Amino acid sequence: MPEYEFVDVYVPRGVSRKDATRLLTDHAEYGHWELYRLSLLRDGSRRVRLRRRIIRQVRATW
Repeated sequence: MPEYEFVDVYVPRGVSRKDATRLLTDHAEYGHWELYRLSLLRDGSRRVRLRRRIIRQVRATW
């Protein structure tokens, strides 16, 4: 079963959709994050949860 690490990003109400897309695209390209969940709150702000897979290396036993 893969393990993931998560990060929460809060996008305030005044940020345009285009700027929010650019922010999330930068996280995806440079940090290898993927979108896990996006919540649009009542005040117009967005709460975004990103995840990326944790790759563990197996120690050599020789």
